[in-house]
Amino acid sequence: MKRRLTADLLKWKQESARKPLMVIGARQVGKTYSINEFCTEQYQEYIYLNLDKDKDIVQIFEESIDPDEIIRNLGLYRGKAIDASNTIIFIDEVQVSERAITSLKYFAEHKLDYKIIVAGSLLGVALNRFKSSYPVGKVERLYMYPMDFEEFLWAIDEKMLSDEIKKHFTLDQKIFNVIHEKLLKLYKDFLYVGGMPESVLSYKEAKGDLNHYNSKIKKTIIEDYIADMSKYTTNAESIKVNQVYQSIPIQLGSDNHRFNYKLVSDKGKKAYFGTAIEWLIQSKLVHKVTLIETPKIPLKAYHKENMFKVYMNDVGLLMELADMTPLDINASGSKLYSGMITENYVAQMLAKNFSLYYWRSGNTAEIDFLINVGGHIIPVEVKASTNTKSKALKVYIEKYNPNYAIKISAKNFGFSNGIKSVPLYAVHLLGHLKKH
Repeated sequence: MKRRLTADLLKWKQESARKPLMVIGARQVGKTYSINEFCTEQYQEYIYLNLDKDKDIVQIFEESIDPDEIIRNLGLYRGKAIDASNTIIFIDEVQVSERAITSLKYFAEHKLDYKIIVAGSLLGVALNRFKSSYPVGKVERLYMYPMDFEEFLWAIDEKMLSDEIKKHFTLDQKIFNVIHEKLLKLYKDFLYVGGMPESVLSYKEAKGDLNHYNSKIKKTIIEDYIADMSKYTTNAESIKVNQVYQSIPIQLGSDNHRFNYKLVSDKGKKAYFGTAIEWLIQSKLVHKVTLIETPKIPLKAYHKENMFKVYMNDVGLLMELADMTPLDINASGSKLYSGMITENYVAQMLAKNFSLYYWRSGNTAEIDFLINVGGHIIPVEVKASTNTKSKALKVYIEKYNPNYAIKISAKNFGFSNGIKSVPLYAVHLLGHLKKH
């Protein structure tokens, strides 16, 4: 399946001063598949190493971090000499060995053009707990996320629709109503299926019929995530991380969606659960959206560290964790759907390109997201339906006079009175605003 990561990998290949590449992302987002496909198609010789499955390879790095020694020993182990000039090496689950990560510095500095890609499911967590010398400035990083809605369309052979969305987004021009309704239907399917490649593949094989889609896939992914919590933390830590993770639907289903430690446990407080939240953030399983009361550049300087919301990395997994069915998406008057699911979807789409913040003025008004577009703070209001009235957005505009505002809803494209109307199925394109 076509992924955005492929274009980034090609760019890395074409760079003259190429550094080893580290791809970071949660389990099951498609890292191994995409990198394998790239290496197979782009290089004459390809070596795949999985440090979680082959402990003998780990031992090679434990014995030496000198590139010449590593390459020689890898060749001896595999029974074939390795020619650096036309070989790419992909080291998967690299977080298993700190020594392997440290060796990247020496590969980067070596006179030979070694082509090295590493990836791992919990690299963010591993790097944060790194005890050895990390190769600062010697490694290029790429982040991989679950599929966004455009990648979802590519996967189900609807590239024409994705191109049409992009055209109308750029022109702020309404799309033909029949197409608009078709896209809204696909968007709602995406809310349930989510962006995990295996889940999307099942949806494609079921020809878009959710009655024949295998929802057990999402359940298994969540179980794998929970297993990782036990595998890479102490028993006490894993219990806390799991408690926080399991509480996310309850957190987002509350009135203001703000994270409340008491919803995790009656005795919950930051001192007890703070590191668990950081573990989930570093592992890329959740996105943190922090409160801004004074919208100024740089936003990070004005955020309230202890006031935040936590969204899951994939909206489909959120629906699974909340025990929701496809029927719940269309349930009339569903507060849970209109607030929790829609906002999580938007956070998932925005997280690829923006640091995430929200704005609130006392208890009078709240804007779902603030994004920095070319040095300008743009308010983003999210609505699940075509009812887009927003007192909060009016308050914000009158108070701060932004260049323009964005309203995401089930309405068609348009631009009026300084507000850009973006249909829910086009949120992934907001990242393009940052590039212009």
